[in-house]
Amino acid sequence: MPVEKPLPLDEHQNTLAAFWTESPEALSARLHCGLDGLTQQEAESRLVEFGPNSDAETKADSIPRAIFRRILEPLSLILLIAGIVSAVTGDLPGGLIILAILGLSIGLDTVQEGHAVKAAEVLRHSVALRAEVKRGGVFMPIEVGKVVPGDVVRVRAGDIIPADGVLLDSAAFTASEAALTGEPYPVEKRVGTVTATTPGEASNALFRGAVAQTGEAIALVIGTGRQTVFGAAAAALAEGQELSPFQRDLHQYALVVARLTLVLVVIVLTARVLLGEPVVDSLLFAVALAVGLTPELLPMITTVTLSRGAIRMAQRKVIVKRLASIHDLGAMSILCTDKTGTLTSAEITLAGSLDPDGGNSPRPALIGAIAANLGGDRGSLDAALIKGSVGATEGWTLAGRHAFDFVRRLGSVLAVGPEAPLLIVKGAPEAVLALCTHQQAHPAIAIMGDKERGEALDRVHSLAEQGMRAIAVASRPWQAATRNVEATDETELTFEGLCAFADPPKPTAAAAIARLAAAGVRLKILSGDDPIVVKRLAGLVGLEAGKVLSGTDISAMSDDALAIQVRSIDAFGRLAPDQKSRIVRALQAKGDVVGFLGDGINDAPALKVADIGLSVDGATGVAQAAADMILLAPDLEVVAAGVEEGRRTFANILKYVRMGASSNFGNMLSMAVGSMVLPFLPMLPIQILLNNLLYDLSEVGIPFDSVRAEAMARPQVWDMSGLIRFAAIMGPLSSLFDFLTFGLLLLVFRAAREEFQTTWFMESMATQILVIFIIRTNGRPWRDLPRPALAASSLLALAAAMVMPFTPIGRWFGFVVPPLPVLAGIGSLVVIYLVLAELLKYWAVSDRPVKTSTRRSHT
Repeated sequence: MPVEKPLPLDEHQNTLAAFWTESPEALSARLHCGLDGLTQQEAESRLVEFGPNSDAETKADSIPRAIFRRILEPLSLILLIAGIVSAVTGDLPGGLIILAILGLSIGLDTVQEGHAVKAAEVLRHSVALRAEVKRGGVFMPIEVGKVVPGDVVRVRAGDIIPADGVLLDSAAFTASEAALTGEPYPVEKRVGTVTATTPGEASNALFRGAVAQTGEAIALVIGTGRQTVFGAAAAALAEGQELSPFQRDLHQYALVVARLTLVLVVIVLTARVLLGEPVVDSLLFAVALAVGLTPELLPMITTVTLSRGAIRMAQRKVIVKRLASIHDLGAMSILCTDKTGTLTSAEITLAGSLDPDGGNSPRPALIGAIAANLGGDRGSLDAALIKGSVGATEGWTLAGRHAFDFVRRLGSVLAVGPEAPLLIVKGAPEAVLALCTHQQAHPAIAIMGDKERGEALDRVHSLAEQGMRAIAVASRPWQAATRNVEATDETELTFEGLCAFADPPKPTAAAAIARLAAAGVRLKILSGDDPIVVKRLAGLVGLEAGKVLSGTDISAMSDDALAIQVRSIDAFGRLAPDQKSRIVRALQAKGDVVGFLGDGINDAPALKVADIGLSVDGATGVAQAAADMILLAPDLEVVAAGVEEGRRTFANILKYVRMGASSNFGNMLSMAVGSMVLPFLPMLPIQILLNNLLYDLSEVGIPFDSVRAEAMARPQVWDMSGLIRFAAIMGPLSSLFDFLTFGLLLLVFRAAREEFQTTWFMESMATQILVIFIIRTNGRPWRDLPRPALAASSLLALAAAMVMPFTPIGRWFGFVVPPLPVLAGIGSLVVIYLVLAELLKYWAVSDRPVKTSTRRSHT
């Protein structure tokens, strides 16, 4: 029988739901097995049929393949071809420099991202290595990979559940499913059928990767490997990697540059040949022009800038797995986050101790802490009680105990201490209140009737609406000799009050959300927890949560309907993993760049789908493998700082792009026009290559430059229309002054060919390099000075260009010493050009809101 294909996550959950609603006999019939386990032969046959209980390994590119994939990017191909052609046509040093820059850029990118190649291996260590199954009527330990559907498994406290299954028997069994559902409290598991449709509501099902907290359970395995909730989430990692917004926009920009270069080179080459110019000379000039138009430093500027951003983010406790994600974080307009561990502390705390009338009183917490300390199950609620009453339980000793009964939902201890021997009972309010005949009414004790019991339950419901869980505490004096407690002893109790527990929001959460909102990032809570809890938390951290959509609501919606709802709703509860990814896609559909912050197995699909996936240190292996960044401090303040860093990084990259779109493009356009109308070449091919080399060297300080606060105020992405607008204003301005230079040299100074080429080389270098100090900032350049690195690289390159014609080296490039009046005239034009550039940049740089990016496309 062939191996069944893994089910998509939503289909898998629907299949499990059919199991949850059936009897054990019907389950075994569907699985073609008995309830006493499999024989060894049956298990081996099923292992062949269903495959191993493991996840398909995520295949990572080898280093050569990763390098080759980057070389095939349009911009890299342009540089590769330009470098090769430059070397072949005689400019070996220039060609080698271009190829070296390309190699350095690809190398840095490959090394930085190479740290994440084996991230998926963590999956193998995040589930149990061995499981206890019933084979041939006897329980025995086997490798977890050999568990098959139809097996009967036994799970005890501390075990990691090896497969998805339905309970056949349980004894005081609870499991922590926080990584699967986002529910911070241990979940009680009981035998029986349910009508639940999501994992978080399936009280009779066990899930692979969850951790047994208390008791023992026996379950029938119905899903293994990728046919589990865990496996379906992990399978998302094996899907095709998508281009991020930054990579997509860079790809688009490279295509625009490639088309422009090709068109201009073909026009120039064709025109010069038709005008009767030598073919070889025309080809060399066209190749030099192509090199001049190619932004060969862009990959290096991008990689170095992003790498510096990664270093700064590491100092802010963020590990960057994918360099491009730094920009994507800055472009993010919506952040979706799970609540546990990010908005909340993920640590259950004692939030209140209420007497029977609802007033604050330390006694219920004190009595509860005594029971927890002497005979509790050491779960999260008991730990919170003990921590909330430090030192108050001293002097009490255990004389008897009745362990917590998950059927009756309560437990008791017989404690001996400063008071007379006391029987203390705590547990679910409904269960404890049913055993109470009296209640504390200090200093006396009052009768408790149905009315008082109803009021107490109403108080429990009120606490639940505030996102808090409550337990009831009761007691009675012990008159008999001390002995072990039995269920029959837990009668005629006095109701002491309620203990309320909460997973409180972090102190920094509200301020961090406000900081993100001020930066143009809207926050949405996507949780697997109860919608009531989510609504209360949203209010506490400053979010508008008039309505909370549940997983059940979303299941009934079409994608179009969901896309409308997510625009106005900021809180979602009881979500399945696939529903989280549906919400992310619905937000992306309306043009937002969406980030997702999560740490559980149930977050992996959404982390994969989001434009920027954020996980935390200590998260499940699945979540970390799916994420683009890992936060060492699970705090939204770290995210807010990362957003600023991403925007700073992009702003510096944009400076280089604008340089290429203004003076560099303008000068190359002037050169192309001049070559067709002048009686000689406006600049020799070797002079063009020198011009390009010095210009590139002047820009190496850009990654180290500062960025104005307003450039980091809103989400920013590549805006091709904005770049075209910038080039359409600043490029022609540069060409205009080139043509004025041509006229001044030919008509006023009657310059010869060598003098013309030398002087225009100097004018071209001055305008290209000095304009960076103007367009690097939206403010006045003298009020926003560049960092020393950029100032030094620019001024040193400019000095080299200005001095070279006066040195013996200048003769190698065909330069002559220009007369002083010529230099004075050209210098005046440069000053006027810079003044006009400063005035026009406010029209060139649009003040409209930055355009949002379109969605990723599959590679």
